[in-house]
Amino acid sequence: MIMNVHNLKSSALPTILLLASILCSACTRQPTYAAPTIIGTNAVIEISSLKTATPLFFTYQYQGKRINFFVLRLDSGVQSYLDACASCYHHRRGYRPDDGLVTCRYCNMKFPIYKLEKGLGSCYPIKIAGKAEEGKYLISLAVLEGAARMF
Repeated sequence: MIMNVHNLKSSALPTILLLASILCSACTRQPTYAAPTIIGTNAVIEISSLKTATPLFFTYQYQGKRINFFVLRLDSGVQSYLDACASCYHHRRGYRPDDGLVTCRYCNMKFPIYKLEKGLGSCYPIKIAGKAEEGKYLISLAVLEGAARMF
């Protein structure tokens, strides 16, 4: 049986385009993480659940938006950041942990965990306020809700 190559190409094209569309949309969607525990007006993270130098990501739902952030335990204490930066936030891709670094999922810039607090550059994760109290790390929901425009 002889197949017409032109017919094969034209019949496969819709399938290829559909698969490419699915793959591209899956790669560009904003990740969703576990919700933080909410107590009163705070998102509450157990400090004991944090591994040193390993960001733990969360998603807080607010007015139909997924506000992603991560919490990081370092030798100097606990820090928190939006899963967004000033330059790439509109792409809604965030960061991924990368062996002592966080890497922007959009522009692929890499940032050492221990230098995040300096925040030099427009693609650094945006630091958000939080406080350690009795073995818990508290982030005000007002802080997260104030960042909704970034998501």
